Amino acid sequence: MNTTAIVIMVVTMLSVTAVTGYFFMKVLKTPPNPEPDSFDENDEVPR
Repeated sequence: MNTTAIVIMVVTMLSVTAVTGYFFMKVLKTPPNPEPDSFDENDEVPR
């Protein structure tokens, strides 16, 4: 393997790792949804 191939491989691996890390942290930092998770919580109370 020549030097050019090693450089391209390392740059590609680092860029994929950086993009994956960015979106992973974005998912972790997203605040929870304030809406209820179930339609059961939206039902009216029976009388």
